[in-house]
Parts: sequence; C-alpha cells; structure tokens
Amino acid sequence: MIIIGCDFHTRFQQIAMLDTETGEIVERRVEHERGEAQRFYAALPAPARVGIEATGYARWFERLLREQGHELWIGDASAIRAARVRQQKTDARDALHLLHLLVEGRFPKIWVSSPAERDLWQLLRHRDKLVRFRTSVRNQLHALAMGEGVCRRKKLWTQRGRQELEALSLGEWASRRRRELQAMLDQLDGSIPELDQAVAQQAARCPAAVRLMQQPGVGPITGLALALAVGPIERFRNSRKLVSYLGLNPREASSGGKQRLGAISKQGNSLVRWLLVEAAQTAARQDPHLRRMYQRLGFRRGKAVAKVAIARKLAVRLYWVLREASPPSPPARMQGSPASPVVPAAPGSTL
Repeated sequence: MIIIGCDFHTRFQQIAMLDTETGEIVERRVEHERGEAQRFYAALPAPARVGIEATGYARWFERLLREQGHELWIGDASAIRAARVRQQKTDARDALHLLHLLVEGRFPKIWVSSPAERDLWQLLRHRDKLVRFRTSVRNQLHALAMGEGVCRRKKLWTQRGRQELEALSLGEWASRRRRELQAMLDQLDGSIPELDQAVAQQAARCPAAVRLMQQPGVGPITGLALALAVGPIERFRNSRKLVSYLGLNPREASSGGKQRLGAISKQGNSLVRWLLVEAAQTAARQDPHLRRMYQRLGFRRGKAVAKVAIARKLAVRLYWVLREASPPSPPARMQGSPASPVVPAAPGSTL
C-alpha cells in the first residue's frame, strides 16, 4: 500500500510517500499547474492513503483523489502541530511529520461532511454575506439622510421614507452615491428573499433541521446551519462536547488549585455561534424558564453575558433533541467488567 503525507499549498504540495511493501520513502514536490498533480496520482496504484491538514482550498484535490480511487484523510491542524516536537519547520519536515503520524496510527482524522452538505453551506454563507452587505448599504444611506437632518430609522425603508431620501438636495457626488446605493439595495432586497425561500426548502428536507425547528426560537436558517455543522450527533459523547465544539465554553487557565475562567473560546464555526446567540434572544422571549434565566443573568452580569449564557443553554437543549432522535448506542464495557453477565437472565426476560 502507498501512504502519503502531503503538505498542501495552493500552488503546490510537498509529499513524503512510503511504499509499505518495500519500505522505500520518496520525497518530492508536485506542482498543481499544468496537470502535474493529476498525472502523479493517476500513476499511483489504487488505493493509496493521503493525509493532509484541514484547509479550505482542497475541494478539487479531494475530488481528484476520489476519481482516482485513493483515500483522503483530513487531520486536525492544531492536533498535528501539537504532535510536532522539533522547532524547525519546513515543507519537507511537515510532509514527513504527516507521514509518520499516518504510519504510526496517530493521525488525528476529523469528520468531513459530504460535498452536497458543503454546497448547502455555500447557500447559508452567501445569504449571510448579502444580509450583512445590505445592512452596510442601509447604514450608508441612513448616514446621508441624517447629514441632511432627516432621521427616520426603520421608516426610511418605507415608500414614504424613500421619497424623502430621493428628495434630498445633495451635491453631485453625494447624489451619485445615493443613486448607486439605492440600486444595490433594490438588488439585495430582491435576492435575499429568494435565498430565504431556498433555505426554508432545504431545511424542510433535512430531518435533523426539522427536529431542531421544534424548539422555540430556532428557524430554518439556524436549524439547517446547526444540523450541517454538527453532522452525526453520535460524534459528541455529551452536551459539553458540543458546547466546546461550537466555542461557547469559557476559556480556562486554572493552576495551583485556583480556577480561572475567562470569556468564551470562540472556537468552531462563527456563523453557527452567531445564529445561536440570535436564536437565544428569541427563545428567551417565548420560553418562561429561559426568560427568567436571561433576566437574572442580565441583572447580575449584563445583557451581553446573558445572551451568550442563553445560547449555551439552547445548544444543550438542541443536543438532546438530536440525541433522543438518534438510534441508541450500545453500552460501553467498563474496564474490569465481565464480558458476559454474571447472573443469567430469567426466561422470557427482555434484558
């Protein structure tokens, strides 16, 4: 079998390749341009195992290996760096390090969603970017209006507010800016509802998202985003693992018997975390228990801390919504416990 540690870059990759039959190790650099990478992997006997660090620019490489019948392992970048002992870092050393982890069985392989699920992520991210861009355009138009003494806030986006905005006497370049910003706003107001409808349709087809939307405050966007980010809920042994995965757990620097907790770690998917905070505020208005918790924490620690705490509580609830719907996992055998029951089950027992 061929095992390859691949230090992947945008324009090239440094590889360390081991043939397990002969024990020969080959190191070389493979360019991505002019089809060199395609020719190299097409010439390898399938199936070869290739290990790379997690990166956002390897979709074409994953597709190439799948077409050639090779196996791609994607590893946790932080865990790979933590396993490195020497301080000298080069592309060749990185490739050899990945190869050693693969051969020794210590490669920190991570779960990777399917290409179809990653394409749905493009829908969610595209909608998020357009919504943020629309907010920026509205803020610029609002600033132009306030500069002329017109402060209408949300009423500026009504038909009457637009007439007032267009009637403002502005200079040559300010008028051009107003005209072009209004054209962009019209285009965004037409595109975003179409994306909202597409998200709602995709969420209705996803069983996990449908179950998540039963929780008050969770709509199609939050439900679909969380379902795509979490994947199989069996990956998380308990709700604390999910909270840590989403970056809603506090940072900790405890030592010498003293516990020191800081702000949340903000690791993981930032879009899902932001959506959970937004959904938590809606859930706090609809759920009496969450509302009391939000009011108590808001009085003691402030509203910003209370929002994050409610988002963490909401993430725990959603974990159990998915966990209860998943097939039960077999009980784990503890160390020292017998492989078979000590007392035989009674006849007709369902144990």
